[in-house]
Amino acid sequence: MEAPQYRLRDIPLEDRPRERMISYGAEALSHAELLAILLRTGTRDESAIHLAARILQQVGTVRQLVDLSIEELTEIKGIGTAKAIQIKAGIELGRRISRTGKEDAMVIRSPRDAADLLIEQMRYLQKEHFVCLFLNTKNHIISQETLSMGSLNASIVHPREVFRAAIKCSSASVICAHNHPSGDPTPSPEDISLTRRLVEAGQIIGIEVLDHLVIGDMKFVSLKEQGFM
Repeated sequence: MEAPQYRLRDIPLEDRPRERMISYGAEALSHAELLAILLRTGTRDESAIHLAARILQQVGTVRQLVDLSIEELTEIKGIGTAKAIQIKAGIELGRRISRTGKEDAMVIRSPRDAADLLIEQMRYLQKEHFVCLFLNTKNHIISQETLSMGSLNASIVHPREVFRAAIKCSSASVICAHNHPSGDPTPSPEDISLTRRLVEAGQIIGIEVLDHLVIGDMKFVSLKEQGFM
């Protein structure tokens, strides 16, 4: 005997995610309900809320949902390209909103200031990402850009990419950072070599490289503090 299928009309009006958000606010909704609102519609056999619950059950946690690509999302039954794009757009908008407030008010005075901004963004990444914070003459962050995404244990960036981006946003100085997916922020010989190349290029161009941070799992290493620059 087949299990009964549920559609939106089977759910009482007061239990539907949109109506619950209007009545109680977004903070009262579960992960599945918020995801259902992003999905907007379900499938022929499932309501949006049941589809959302199944997606979260399949991927494991909402944190793991963040790391899925559009291609990986479309491999889930009931998720086409349009729904995958809606999910990724919602996640990215949330990331940018959470980042903007910190950047607007933030002055970088120490390696810890930069690390506090970047650790939560980078600690869960499954590949190495090379990120730059571009600063003005008062050490306010004027831009943040991911310049490279590498393999599981290697991220390749050339100094010209860093300084091309710095010149584009009229940056006075730059802080570089990349993550180690292993969670161990100990700098590799390649990290140290790249840092020295970046410092030398910055001296020639006139844009100071203030630091290079290696981000681990709630830990970081400043190559400036370690004496490598």
